[in-house]
This record gives sequence, structure tokens and C-alpha cells, in this order.
Amino acid sequence: MERRELTRRLFPEGIPELWCPLLTHFSAAARPDGERIRRHMEAISGNVRGLLVPGSTGEGWEMTDDDILSVLGIVLDQSAKTGQKVLVGILKTELSAILRSIQIITSRLIERTGSPSADEALERSGVAGFTVCPPSGASIGQDEMRESLAELLRLGHPTALYQLPQVTKNEMSPDTVASLAREFPNFILFKDTSGGDAVARSGKDFGDLFFVRGAEGAYHRHTRLGGGAYDGFLLSTANSFPGELGAVLSLLRAGEAERAARLAEDVAEIVTELFSAVSEFTTGNPFANANKAFDHIRAWGSRWKEHEPPLLYSGVRLPDRFLERAAGLLAAKGFPSEGYMLR
Repeated sequence: MERRELTRRLFPEGIPELWCPLLTHFSAAARPDGERIRRHMEAISGNVRGLLVPGSTGEGWEMTDDDILSVLGIVLDQSAKTGQKVLVGILKTELSAILRSIQIITSRLIERTGSPSADEALERSGVAGFTVCPPSGASIGQDEMRESLAELLRLGHPTALYQLPQVTKNEMSPDTVASLAREFPNFILFKDTSGGDAVARSGKDFGDLFFVRGAEGAYHRHTRLGGGAYDGFLLSTANSFPGELGAVLSLLRAGEAERAARLAEDVAEIVTELFSAVSEFTTGNPFANANKAFDHIRAWGSRWKEHEPPLLYSGVRLPDRFLERAAGLLAAKGFPSEGYMLR
């Protein structure tokens, strides 16, 4: 099946322009809070039509396969109602571990749906495919990286490749990505969180591969609507700023570049400030921690102090000082915090 035909089947309304690596809310250490996850998904669903579960922001690097299956079950039950598309994140550092996780998850989805094949089970579940990174290691060359990724793509499942040098300590080159795109039509999406944008800006022929940017900042300049090289975004902050980021894209589509730039700059300013503040906290990761702080304020509105701070995967609660900072930053920009959990 050609990539265009495959993506049309997986995304009848087109691949979403705005995705997020969904936050994982917990009720105890490593125990997902189903009701909180469902309410969060519903709150962002008007603008965020694609979800990566779990991504780095969902604390996926810390999760076992059983953890992933637990979160995925909650998300897929809710996405059947919201219509959001789901990419399953397999955040592992070794090829053998990635292959094992894919096998475990596809087997569970076959059981869940009663489907005769893995791909039919994915489709019936509302899963658009798997997201994988290259095996980790600064010494891995492009040939080795390409062969490892080719082995994953030979499984035949719809697949997104994730450029995340902050974790893997390496980067897929433009030639590697272009070669894989030519050979494997089931390679449907490329996410780049490097901030360097070397692949998207290389000028190589990637066919009709869909490009999403995962690095924060300058949101108005990086999509094709704003003269950039990306088809959309897969951003941690879409958990917390779905309306604002959705509005940036809508304004660009309407030709209102100046308004889009002002809004994008406001979001980027407060995101940068809180990301910098949470970097001092060594538990968890800053993507999850900053977004959990913003989300807590947006979930509970003016009553946020009446609710315990959000839990991280480890069971540690986010310190109050980060919630105070998030509340102040949102108020300073006049961003609404109406409290979606209070509706």
C-alpha cells in the first residue's frame, strides 16, 4: 500500500496538524488516574486531534510494558469517544527491547479487539501506528542506525520515527530519513525535537512524509503556513496550551501573521520561564514537570490550591513553588484558567 493511501485510511480527515505527547496523570506511584486522564483528553480534544502515548512528557521512558498497556487501555477507551488518533510510543534504547514491546502491545490489542491480525487490531483500536527512536548511543553510525530502523519498519506497521538526540545521543541524517522514506511506505510521520531542524530543512525529497516539530518556541515560524518546513507540531505544551497553539495555526491559515506571532511569542515566553525553573528539580523530566504544573492550574482554576499537586511516575509530588510560578505566569499573560475539572 502506498503511503498516501495508507495515511488516507488511517486519517480520513487528514493527519492532524497539532499533536501532543499526552501527560500521564497518576493516583499513586506508577498507577494511572483514569478519570483525570479522560477529563484532560476531553479538555484538549477540540484542538489536539493526535496523541503520542506515552511520550517523554507522558513519562514513557520510565514505564514498563505493563505500565504502557495500562495507560493505553484508558486512552483508547476515551479516544473512541473523542475521535483523537493515537500513536503508541515505544521509548526504549535498544532494538531488541523495542521489538519485544511492539510484539507485546500488538498481542494485547489483538485480544482487546478480537481481530485476526495486528494491523486490523491497531485500526479497530484507533491506533495510527507506533513511534520509535533510533537505538541509543553516540557511536552509532548512520548505516547501523538505518538498518536498525529498517528492521522495525519491516514489521509492516504504520510507524513514526522520532528524532530525540537529547536522549539517544545521536541523530538520523537527512539521507537516512530520505532513504527510509523511499523504501518503506509504512513510514508515515517524522518528529524532530532536536531544535536544529536539519532533516526538514535539508531540501531532500521525502515524498509525502508528514513532518511534525517537537521543539518549543517560535511556533508561528516553523509550519508551512508560516513559511517553515513542517506540516504540524507534536508539542509537550499542547497539553497545557491547546487553545493558544490551535489559534496560532488558525491565525496563520487566515493570513493574520502578526496576531499569530504575538500569541506564539506570549506562549513561548512563559513556557521558557517555567521550563527553566523546573530544570532545578531532578525528579522526572522538565517536559512533564512544567506541563503538569500548567495543567494543574488550568484544570482547577482559581481553586488549584485546594487540590494536591500532581504526582510524577515515581510517586513524588510536584513542589508547590512550581504551581505558584505557573499560576503567576498564566495570570500575567491573561491566559484563562477556568478549571476544566470543575465543569
